[in-house]
Amino acid sequence: MGPLAGVRIIEFAGIGPAPMASMLLADMGATVLRIDRVAESGLGVPVPQRYDFTRRSRATIGLDLKNPAAVEFALKLIDGSDALLEGFRPGVMERLGLGPDVCLRRNPRLAYGRVTGWGQQGPLAHAAGHDMNYIALTGALHAIGREGQKPTPPLNLVGDYGGGALYLVTGLLAAIIAARSTGVGQVVDAAMVDGALSLMTPIYAMAEAGRMGGPRGTNYLDSGAYFYEVYECSDGGLISIASIEAKFHAELLQRLEIDPAGMPAQHDRAGWPAWKEKLAAIFRTRTRDDWCSRLEGTDVCFAPVLSMQEAHAHPHNQARGAFIEVDGVRQPAPAPRFGTTTLDTPRAPGAVTPAEALAAWGVSEAELAALGHG
Repeated sequence: MGPLAGVRIIEFAGIGPAPMASMLLADMGATVLRIDRVAESGLGVPVPQRYDFTRRSRATIGLDLKNPAAVEFALKLIDGSDALLEGFRPGVMERLGLGPDVCLRRNPRLAYGRVTGWGQQGPLAHAAGHDMNYIALTGALHAIGREGQKPTPPLNLVGDYGGGALYLVTGLLAAIIAARSTGVGQVVDAAMVDGALSLMTPIYAMAEAGRMGGPRGTNYLDSGAYFYEVYECSDGGLISIASIEAKFHAELLQRLEIDPAGMPAQHDRAGWPAWKEKLAAIFRTRTRDDWCSRLEGTDVCFAPVLSMQEAHAHPHNQARGAFIEVDGVRQPAPAPRFGTTTLDTPRAPGAVTPAEALAAWGVSEAELAALGHG
């Protein structure tokens, strides 16, 4: 079930963006089969299987890709696939005999997805790296943080998952659509450095327009503005205010019973410190829950700052079913939602058997067993 039902995808096991992209595709109904290289000693930071959420809803088989028979078995699966995705350094798939030239010659309609940090070409293409390194090169890391402090790494959301997984999924879906209309497949080169830079497009636009010209932490969206800031409450809880537009800003002042007369204009940057001090003093007079009762659901543009332990219990997340339980483990639900297409409930990592997945390719588990792996 799902809008991608019937789409078959081969995933070569990796870390970070590749399994995240595969999870998103599987959540939307694609049949994804993950191939682990049996010689691997481990990928990334190991976690128990039931908590490895990005491996949900698909089966995994192990292949010794140094064995020509195993490579041929993988190629047989690729022959019957709409897409392939891999997250190795440039040249690894070619050395395994599974590069795009080989695969597209056998399956001309294949969407061949490659996600790397630096891209398939360029001076850094073969260098090791992680999320923070990639976003450092784009200006994104430099822009995130408070005044007078070093940049704050935004978890690994901007490089791995935003610039990597989401752009890989977008590219693969575009390539699949193109192949269905033209019969011609192609390589999708999803570099995290490219994706993160693409995500920065509107921020670069603000900088070019002079609205992001100050040092880090002194601008509209980086905690410089008092109306786009996190404030502490009397109980130590935190709230977020994002009253950017004039009408929302006016409502904020009205609900806080602030007379703007005598205070600097909203967009007078010189006045921002005074405004921030005033708002900080007001928000420290009540608890987070009290402010929620007064401001949540209004046009102030307000939300409490919830921990990951708190987020599932918020009434809005509860009403939307934003969290689900899979094998008794709470985790984020699939996104986005579809108006007429029902999504299956994700299956726990390991719950989809190799036999189930292989059947979609018309391959028996006995053929896999004959290689000595499973």
